[in-house]
Amino acid sequence: MMPTPSIALDAIARAMEVIDPVFLRTPQYVDPGLSEALGCEVLLKVETLNPIRCFKGRGACVYMASVEPGMRVVGASAGNFGQAIAWAGRERGIPVTIFAATTANARKLARIRALGAEVVQEGHDFDAAKEAARTFAASSAGVRFVEDAADLETVIGAGTIGLELASLPASRRPDVLLVPLGNGALINGIATWTKAHAPEMRIVGVVAEAAPSMEISWRTGVPTVTETAATMADGIGVRIPVASAVALTRELVDDIVTVSEVAIREGLVLARDAAGMLLEPSAVVGLVALLANPRLRAGRVGTVVTGANASDALVADLTGNA
Repeated sequence: MMPTPSIALDAIARAMEVIDPVFLRTPQYVDPGLSEALGCEVLLKVETLNPIRCFKGRGACVYMASVEPGMRVVGASAGNFGQAIAWAGRERGIPVTIFAATTANARKLARIRALGAEVVQEGHDFDAAKEAARTFAASSAGVRFVEDAADLETVIGAGTIGLELASLPASRRPDVLLVPLGNGALINGIATWTKAHAPEMRIVGVVAEAAPSMEISWRTGVPTVTETAATMADGIGVRIPVASAVALTRELVDDIVTVSEVAIREGLVLARDAAGMLLEPSAVVGLVALLANPRLRAGRVGTVVTGANASDALVADLTGNA
């Protein structure tokens, strides 16, 4: 296990000045429909009302502000991180190439291309695409490889979500915050800030049972590769964990729970019917954890609604147009 990286709190505070305001100060409120359905106060932090419909723009803005003139940025994505890097690259005039799996969400890839980035599909899953991107970057001149959760700028950007949550009066903050856990930039950024400024808030990660590498790694302290990460929640479908992110989760995260594929489907329906939100699978896993774990329904429970970039097939299914 590598040493735990250090993130300065003032770096998160300064990020509020670097991130485009379109991604900042997102809605955070107790949703009455979900609260009634789940039997506890449910606070949502909604990260879908922006040009890329996900939270990744925060970290992408911070990262791209650090890129030297004349460089091309190359990375890998299941879709949302690629959109964010493409968007921030377009804003700063930085060319971007995103590697994605051959099985990636076509709607997300179309948005990456529409934002001006090149898309290369290679590998059977996200982690295979990441290795292809890393190899390409290492063999190319004038290229900078970006890795979500490993490059601390992505963690710092996500930390501004924690800053906004902690800015709520203590009486309105969640007692427990359920955070979708993929590579770990989101949960580690949030927890870095809240552990310092709202230490009473418990941070619980949520992973898919079908993609448990981060949960296993957190429990054992050893970054553990799984054979597959075959979950419908592509945003948290991680097979090969980022070692530095595992080290941070071990230090910052209070617990990690897993949710089944069947339950994720139920969570999508719950978000649609109780909150009026058409979301992607990884965005609802916090709600799914509440459905599956009554022990979590104590006090006010928050979750981060991370994205609304569902595949065409899923949108058709959820809207009755299949």
